[in-house]
Amino acid sequence: MEGRVHQPLDIDRVLKMAYLLIFVTTLHLITLAMLFIATMEKSWWVWDSTETSDLWYNCRLDNSTGTHLCATIKETEWLQAVQVLMVISVVFSSVSFLVFLGQLFTMSKGGLFYFTGLCQIFAGLTVFSAALVYTLHNTEILLDSKNLTSGNFGYCYILAWVCVPLLLCSGIMYIHLRKKE
Repeated sequence: MEGRVHQPLDIDRVLKMAYLLIFVTTLHLITLAMLFIATMEKSWWVWDSTETSDLWYNCRLDNSTGTHLCATIKETEWLQAVQVLMVISVVFSSVSFLVFLGQLFTMSKGGLFYFTGLCQIFAGLTVFSAALVYTLHNTEILLDSKNLTSGNFGYCYILAWVCVPLLLCSGIMYIHLRKKE
């Protein structure tokens, strides 16, 4: 027993790692939720408080019943590109989270979360591509809709753009994150 040297547990280091892990996990879940909302909600383009368009439907609020009346949006090649890119980004981010959880419990000490980080970066790049295509081709995407000059981009479009830097930053953090004890 004389040859054994006990090192004190570095509580500060353990707490910092725990806070970092909580922060990265929370950031990932928040961006994943934002991706789901941006992909599925009804507000990529808004004309007024009663008429919106998303990636799937054009909707109008019926004032007498208080419900949205939605019709399928005319599918163009640009719209299909945005739809596919947004769905792929959700898939990449979801796979990334599941892989992270798996790596967290199975990876050996000192391992890096490369695959998780790359999936997050790919999710960020696909959202960037989708939002960019929608920005550049919204006139073709909303061709059969109302006059575009009287409308503007909705909150789901803005959420998609907000997800881009968050996904890229979390991807970089995952790549640099090293599993400790």
